[in-house]
Amino acid sequence: MEKLGSTGIWARHADVGQRLAGELEQLGYSALWLGASPPASLEMVGPILAATEGLVVGTSIVNIWTAAATSVAASFHRLEEKYPGRFLLGIGAGHRENNKAYRKPYEALVAYLDELDQAGVPVQRRALAALGPRVLDLARARSAGALPYLVTPEHTRTARARLGPAALLVTEQKVVVDADSDRARRLGRERVAPYLRLSNYVANLRRSGFGTEDVTLPGSDRLVDALVAHGTPEQVAARLRAHLSAGADQVAVQVLSAEGDILPGARALAQVLWP
Repeated sequence: MEKLGSTGIWARHADVGQRLAGELEQLGYSALWLGASPPASLEMVGPILAATEGLVVGTSIVNIWTAAATSVAASFHRLEEKYPGRFLLGIGAGHRENNKAYRKPYEALVAYLDELDQAGVPVQRRALAALGPRVLDLARARSAGALPYLVTPEHTRTARARLGPAALLVTEQKVVVDADSDRARRLGRERVAPYLRLSNYVANLRRSGFGTEDVTLPGSDRLVDALVAHGTPEQVAARLRAHLSAGADQVAVQVLSAEGDILPGARALAQVLWP
């Protein structure tokens, strides 16, 4: 597929349109990761690809409980035919708390991957939302690699060791480009707190060395500072580089903004990343 580059943007799929995607590409971001469970039709992907020249678009992630594998595969092939090499299918098992159909997630992922195989979706054009060792192993064996979310550079280093040198590793990182630490931490905590109600994220944070006090709502300062890079553009850029140094192929930057407009932060960060 197209060269992925070292820095992309993660955004909710409902918040991204052609104009935003085009400006992000012009700023230098090489990939756009569409989050918050895009539907199986992936109808938002084609217009984004049409409005950009070389931007890679990926899902982070399609939820296997709400998007049938056969429908997702059909969408993949439609996009691949028109925009070859520019779409990467990210899938994941979601959360027990949010999906009524939830069952053993590992077995469900394996079955979903089997269906994608039967539908002709290439192994190297799909990736898994993977946090723990077992799913990281599955990502290495049955896909291009892993798309960890809500993790630290230390987790990135552990994930790279588990995946080996060849697998893709794209790590999401929340950022607040704001030198006022109290204000930035307050916004970061608002965005991190909902994940502390989801057992798979809490379990992974505990594996990463955070204790009960850290992961108890609304989350400790230590946890928020570890999961949300905040400060000047230079300080935020240093955290992104920490993930790359730890073994990430790309960092998917989720810009947090009280107003919901990610462009000011993305612009400020781009000036530091690509002066």
